[in-house]
Amino acid sequence: MSNSIEEIKKEVEASVVSSDVELEAFRMRFISRKSVIGELFGNMKTVPAEERKAYGQDVNALKNLAENRFQFHIDNLKSGAKKSEDHPDLTLPPIESQFGTIHPLTATRQRFIEIFERIGFNVSSGPEIEDDWHNFTALNFPENHPAREMQDTFFLEKNPDIALRTHTSSVQIRVMENEKPPIRTLSPGRVFRNEAISARAHCVFHQMEGLYIDKGVSFADLKQTLYHFAKEMYTKETQVRFRPSYFPFTEPSAEIDISCQICHGEGCNICKYSGWVEIGGAGMVDPNVLESCGIDPSVYSGFAFGMGIERITMLRYGIKDLRLFTENDIRFLKQFNSL
Repeated sequence: MSNSIEEIKKEVEASVVSSDVELEAFRMRFISRKSVIGELFGNMKTVPAEERKAYGQDVNALKNLAENRFQFHIDNLKSGAKKSEDHPDLTLPPIESQFGTIHPLTATRQRFIEIFERIGFNVSSGPEIEDDWHNFTALNFPENHPAREMQDTFFLEKNPDIALRTHTSSVQIRVMENEKPPIRTLSPGRVFRNEAISARAHCVFHQMEGLYIDKGVSFADLKQTLYHFAKEMYTKETQVRFRPSYFPFTEPSAEIDISCQICHGEGCNICKYSGWVEIGGAGMVDPNVLESCGIDPSVYSGFAFGMGIERITMLRYGIKDLRLFTENDIRFLKQFNSL
């Protein structure tokens, strides 16, 4: 047995480890329970009683030698890795730099603001958690009015009069309460509605709402403003149409449609094979809304409009599924590196 101990000792001392794989092999052979040294301990019961003490001392010494050698190999590997970091291999090919890019929703928002800033609009913001007054009542949604059911709202449990805003029209109310006409403002922001998620809808999305209050503002001003927007955002050939509709805070009201920028009238799932896509709603600000904000409707009039930034972006870049904007799929986002 002494010969076995000596042979294993020489093997431990002569061991060379240059990788994690070899380090693990060393551990399995000399350190683990089923190692050759473990077998030597297992043979203790077969050693004559008078030799057992010396044998145990020799095996323990061998075990300590193996453990010290194992730690030596660990330190060597760490030292080698550090040297490699300090002195990289200059013959290796370079790693391509990964640059971030502007999200398509952000690019559309910036373009939206750019178009309207050129015609005198500024940008306003407000809280995403709103009270009933700014989100509903001041916008001509009386309590228990059926119009409140048009929007599925996320109310906060502790206070039913506080909710996640359903539109950025609440920002327009805050602007009219704190500023005097003339007012030209855009209200971009995130809004929340309890809706099923699909290729065309989401429970969290972004809106861009516009408001213009002054003396003598007419529906013709609204139409020309939105004609200008559509042709600047898309192409000069973009067609725009207005369909009569109803919103509590505007009268008269209209839905805004543009010719589908994805199929160009041939029909697709986005335009429901009609050739037209709704991009938002608009109308003349209801006199009740002006009065709620302390603005005399006999002196001033105005128009308002609201659009979903996701819908505008889908048409701008030919994207057929709104869910792609929030999935953070790098393959999708890489397509917008030039933005």
